Amino acid sequence: MKPSPAFKQVIQDYLVARAKNDSLFAAAYLKPNKNIDDCITYVLNTVSKSGCNGFADDEIYNMAVHYYDEDTIQVGQPVNCHVVVNHAVELTVEEQQEAKQTAIQQLQQEAYTAMKKKPAKVKKESTNQLSLF
Repeated sequence: MKPSPAFKQVIQDYLVARAKNDSLFAAAYLKPNKNIDDCITYVLNTVSKSGCNGFADDEIYNMAVHYYDEDTIQVGQPVNCHVVVNHAVELTVEEQQEAKQTAIQQLQQEAYTAMKKKPAKVKKESTNQLSLF
């Protein structure tokens, strides 16, 4: 499983902003042998080795910066994991429309499946009472 695009984007946005404000980091960020995918893999492997489940934003950002600063860093193998990002993710208009269409299709499919289900038979109770009339 790949990390979510939101996780990757949040880290990349931080790194770009830091490179704009820090000329020393800007040089490290532009190294040709470094890329965001290996950075993410390094961060996930570092987190995995720590045994912890939650990290402050700054801890993750520092791991990403460390990846770019060090030339002989071991990235490690891709990690199969699920990452939760606690930042609001801005969707484009197209992404919003696609999500809406997907939700509508899912709802329609669920409704169709529910209608196709045979209703349970209702058992009539028999009364053994005779009518006097």
